[in-house]
Amino acid sequence: MIFDTHAHYDASAFEKDRDELLSSLPRRGVGLVVDPGCTVESSRAAVALAERYPHVWAAVGIHPEDCAGASEADFQAIRALAEHPRAVAIGEIGLDYYWEQNPPREFQQTVFRRQLVLARELDMPVIVHDREAHGDSLAIVKEFPEVRGVFHCYSGSPEMAAELVKLGWYLGFDGPVTYKNARRALEAADVTPLDRIVVETDSPYMSPVPNRGKRNDSTNLPYVVEKLAERKGVSPEEMERIVWENGLRLFRLEGKV
Repeated sequence: MIFDTHAHYDASAFEKDRDELLSSLPRRGVGLVVDPGCTVESSRAAVALAERYPHVWAAVGIHPEDCAGASEADFQAIRALAEHPRAVAIGEIGLDYYWEQNPPREFQQTVFRRQLVLARELDMPVIVHDREAHGDSLAIVKEFPEVRGVFHCYSGSPEMAAELVKLGWYLGFDGPVTYKNARRALEAADVTPLDRIVVETDSPYMSPVPNRGKRNDSTNLPYVVEKLAERKGVSPEEMERIVWENGLRLFRLEGKV
């Protein structure tokens, strides 16, 4: 069984077939999914999916692209959702400097820190989104040494990957490791110990080769597993077992599934 540690099944791309797809995953080899929220509304939707499907768990948080106008009421709403028994992490949170129209960087940093405080208070792991903000993302998580989690869809340098591993973090790898121009992601995977790798789809985005350009879903994860297994010198079956156990440990689901 494969553990998809990051998939947005609350997204509108799944409106037409969400129930059919999610219901089918266990018999298609996907045993667990974490659905991270990006707003208060989508965090509620993620929790609702986790209530409905026993193989789905939720993360709740405010994404840096969606944090404009984030208020204390929003943070309190995320706190309440985080206390739901089907919530396993604070996320997707972090920094995104890629789009010029994103909220100002200083405000993103404020929202990021506020949610790291929440994770520390609730003793929960976090799911970090870091796009073109590697230095600031690393500096900010270092301010919270008690907080751990995963840098999802890792896109930083191998040097930063090694530093995060030393700090106790996991790294998430997705469809881009299968792309022809995936040199940096694979170099990061090279320096990441097997016990700190998790796999994810970021569905409906970033489908792996050979399905690049199509809507992504968790059934595409074997392509990611196979590529990482090849890179790390283990069999796909062994890699699948390893990342399953890593996901359980990351989200503290051992003994719950």
